[in-house]
Amino acid sequence: MKRVLAVFSICLFLCLGIFAQMKLSASDSRSNATISSGVIASLGGLRSIAAEVIWFRTDKLQREGRFSELVQLASMLTFLEPHVPEVWSYSAWNLAFNVSFRMKNKADQWYWVNSAIRMLRDEALDWNPGDPDLCYDLAHLFESKVGPARKDLTLGFRDEWREIAQDVARRDAWEELSMDRGEMLKVEKLYGVDDWTASEASAVYWAHQGLAKADKFNRNRLGRIIKRQAEAFKENRPKKLKENKQ
Repeated sequence: MKRVLAVFSICLFLCLGIFAQMKLSASDSRSNATISSGVIASLGGLRSIAAEVIWFRTDKLQREGRFSELVQLASMLTFLEPHVPEVWSYSAWNLAFNVSFRMKNKADQWYWVNSAIRMLRDEALDWNPGDPDLCYDLAHLFESKVGPARKDLTLGFRDEWREIAQDVARRDAWEELSMDRGEMLKVEKLYGVDDWTASEASAVYWAHQGLAKADKFNRNRLGRIIKRQAEAFKENRPKKLKENKQ
């Protein structure tokens, strides 16, 4: 038993060291993806052992409500199992709902919600392009956390998101949000969503991205998000934009 624990510990510390080096060597997610592929392959069987150990630990931390510690281990899991969508979904959910919920001020809450968005958008979908579950998770974050469909539009983080999107729009740098201009035009034509600074537009965009590889279950739930958010877009659209188009 002691020998088994020793092997587990060695695997875990080895992976922690590699993970730390990865964070220092490359900040760009696409560079990380390229480097990670070689590193992960070199780990061989140690990778699965380390992942099992970390899963066991994260489950314990979640039961105990120790979500801040869980963040680091969840990041390790995404490093070890980047092609497993459930790992990314678990990590992003923890950031957006559990960790952010514990923050006392709105700025800190938004930091963790936006971290979850960036994780899914820039990392998870880079490793797993068009994965319908990940697209659903990302669209759901925009629907439920950024722009919840309620009469009080001060709830959620609409203004925080709009500030980011407006800056990108001014520079026409949508690639910074991992969005394709051609796909955006398709979404505009299909669903009538044309103000890309609105959170509803991003929800529709990412739900639409998941349709190509979706089974019946995912097509239904992605379609429901598209329908709800397209309708919410029309209801919540700023009056100023309507006046400009008249």
